[in-house]
Amino acid sequence: MPTLLHIDSSVWPGDASSSRAVTATFRKEWEAQHPNGTVIYRDLATEPLPHLDGAAAHAGFVPTDDRTPEQHDAFALRETLAGELERADAVLIGAPMYNFTIPSTLKAWLDHVIIMGRTAGAEQTTTSGTPAVVVASRGGGYGPGTPRESFEFVTTYLDKALNGALGLDVEFVVPELTLARTNPAMADLIDLADASKAKAHEDAATKAKSLASRFAA
Repeated sequence: MPTLLHIDSSVWPGDASSSRAVTATFRKEWEAQHPNGTVIYRDLATEPLPHLDGAAAHAGFVPTDDRTPEQHDAFALRETLAGELERADAVLIGAPMYNFTIPSTLKAWLDHVIIMGRTAGAEQTTTSGTPAVVVASRGGGYGPGTPRESFEFVTTYLDKALNGALGLDVEFVVPELTLARTNPAMADLIDLADASKAKAHEDAATKAKSLASRFAA
């Protein structure tokens, strides 16, 4: 049965988070298609990873058989996280926009799993071709043609990191204007926000069904 790696990074719990709500829709549909499958789940907000330090970074450039015991210890977390990614048949990531980019907890995960010569850096990496769906929610509007288009560093960065570095086959689901119902200044955007939310849930369910069908027995 297939394995889904599901990562959430929003600081807000449950339905208070737009990205968590949409990733939950994807996961519900995925599990309906594969009730006996495996889901590896990491909540980077409730269990944040340590930032990559010099010892762990350096160990990644040393061949496994040449590492000292201290380097093996330093690399242990990276080995675990990279192994989870390598075992996954599909990847689901909740990536809300904080201050125009991704949460620092998600960046920490990426720093651990991007390992040159293994998951990244070669024409064919250990993660090449793995499908990934990223729910990139944002409180405002940052799409093409909007005044803040140039402030969008979530999908632009993650496309380079996930696709360009790790070789994942990335698709984005983008619920926008998520603050419209709580920010009085955005009251005239509520209808657009509701439409974006509905489309995001629909897209997530559709993509989950499509990906799940690839691994049907």
